[in-house]
Amino acid sequence: MKNLKKHAFLALFLCLLIPTICISQVNPPSPAMPSQQNKIIVDKIIEATHYKNYVIDFCLAKINEASAKEGWNEQKAMEITESINYKNFRDAIYNLFVVYDEVELETLLKAYEKDTAYQTQNIMTTSKVLTNNLNIFANDIVKGKYISK
Repeated sequence: MKNLKKHAFLALFLCLLIPTICISQVNPPSPAMPSQQNKIIVDKIIEATHYKNYVIDFCLAKINEASAKEGWNEQKAMEITESINYKNFRDAIYNLFVVYDEVELETLLKAYEKDTAYQTQNIMTTSKVLTNNLNIFANDIVKGKYISK
């Protein structure tokens, strides 16, 4: 009988200990972000390249395409269109520029401000990662994931 109590106690102890070990796993790290000063420069680059307008126009094109394809009514199309918020995508852009230091960002900003050819064909429109993220963002908007309820 004493052995049975010892085994039951041991089994109970292990049942309490195993979940504690499993919970100790670590979450993945958050995406890297540039410093506050670099964010200011990146915002100026975004202004110089008109990338905010590009993002919004891209999302509007996706919405119009989905609206025509699926036959949305005017109210649904307007509701989806109003859910476009550039701030929901801004962190993806910041993450793209995390590898640049302040001097490189300033040089890039001056190049974008000086030459209009850079403004249309810039690092943001040619980056495959950012383009993929923009597609995902626009598709999420079309699916209604950013509509506040």
